[in-house]
Amino acid sequence: QVQLVESGGGLVQAGGSLRLSCAASGSIFRISSMGWYRQAPGKQRELVATITSDGRTDYADSVKGRFTISRDNAKNTVYLQMNSLKPEDTTVYYCNANIRGFPYWGQGTQVTVSS
Repeated sequence: QVQLVESGGGLVQAGGSLRLSCAASGSIFRISSMGWYRQAPGKQRELVATITSDGRTDYADSVKGRFTISRDNAKNTVYLQMNSLKPEDTTVYYCNANIRGFPYWGQGTQVTVSS
């Protein structure tokens, strides 16, 4: 069993910052990529940012220059630093970890940006 536990969501004013964290635990041998996705009601889940085990990153165009993904391999934890937040960033954010070719998901954390 693998569990992903997210934290750090909340309410912030436009232009503010939040930092999301996601810790993986359980039967983990090696985590390849980790990432953050988001999903608004009635819409498909979309990629926000991913990071490989050796630190290569990829970002959605909508968050480039504002969000930064990082990870601590020793702690099996991935972070998402979100700066210059906009109201359109409001939604539920999900952590993802790929372990032995299987994707695992966190329970989601709500981010709300007020205008």
